[in-house]
Amino acid sequence: MPKSKRNRPVTLSKTKKKGREHKESVVNSIRDAVEKYNSIYVFSFENMRNLKFKEFREQHKLTSRFFLGSNKVMQVSLGRSDADEIRPGLHKVSKLLRGDSGLFLTNLSREEVERLFNEYEEYDFARTGTTATEMVELKEGPLEQFTHEMEPFLRKQGLPVRLNKGVIELVSDFVVCEEGKPLSPESARILRLLGTKMATFRLHLICRWSPEDFELYREGLDESGVESA
Repeated sequence: MPKSKRNRPVTLSKTKKKGREHKESVVNSIRDAVEKYNSIYVFSFENMRNLKFKEFREQHKLTSRFFLGSNKVMQVSLGRSDADEIRPGLHKVSKLLRGDSGLFLTNLSREEVERLFNEYEEYDFARTGTTATEMVELKEGPLEQFTHEMEPFLRKQGLPVRLNKGVIELVSDFVVCEEGKPLSPESARILRLLGTKMATFRLHLICRWSPEDFELYREGLDESGVESA
């Protein structure tokens, strides 16, 4: 009987080598992009949706390049200090790569970039742990939007339901979620069934670099990337 490939041992040295090669590839790609594009932006994101972001990235691939991943690797690519930055002033950009952030390198004008990022919003269903943006309550009575086969599933989500002549009924009022409180797994599932979208995927500009100047967009942020009082 042939041995399963899944059970073959993997040497740690090979794993480390592949990881190092990937990091070096990212570093080289960013450094090549720095030479190709006129300006560099750091942006942050909230409620990331990979498919939506991929679509946004594809729309601008002829004029721009996005990088997401390890902030540390991106920092090394640009240089962390005056001594090792690859272009004058890029260490300021590097220090602002913190948390949920990425790099946007582009030949678009400043005005066009600001318009794109300020206008970009994509609504989606909220995930477990997301803070509810409103209170959602179901009133006692028939839930005609659901078929009778869904009654066991709805009951598992905590809804007080029963079948009445093939129609699902809510036997008492039920609060799905409360504004300002995190969503439970059950609440997130019910909101999806109801078609209620509470998550907004947004991108926020943090800073802009060009060979001529450097600009901070976020108020209360110094060039070290630390919130100032």
